[in-house]
Amino acid sequence: MPQSLSAVFVHLVFSTKDRRPFLKEKSLREEAHAYIGAVSGRLDCPSMIVGGVEDHVHILAQLGRSRSQADWAKELKRVSSLWLGEKIPGFHWQSGYGVFSVGTAEIEAVRRYVENQEEHHRRYSFQDELRSLLKEHGRAWDERYLWD
Repeated sequence: MPQSLSAVFVHLVFSTKDRRPFLKEKSLREEAHAYIGAVSGRLDCPSMIVGGVEDHVHILAQLGRSRSQADWAKELKRVSSLWLGEKIPGFHWQSGYGVFSVGTAEIEAVRRYVENQEEHHRRYSFQDELRSLLKEHGRAWDERYLWD
């Protein structure tokens, strides 16, 4: 096949440093989500939706065929951290992230999940949410190294 094609969808999740509520103001949060989505697109990983609450973000995106998930997450966090740091003194993302595969049949459910983050977090903390995602995807973790 002379053409290289890819259809890999991922759900990326990362938090602010120490889960500090840097993104409390809804208008700033929406602006940050739009910015993160635009940066992801420039990285050849078009986002389908970006959402979250004051201490973390979720991105549903199509991973570019020539971009590793580690490089994508690192550059997305680096660029958005610089931008947010100009608006919010002391802003930082946590050092790690979670990235989860999304089958084509699951895309709409994950999109709704990201879209309804405010409702979801009236009942669940970020820590409980991440533990649930890790369990759902069969990943083991060590609590000592999960949070920063």
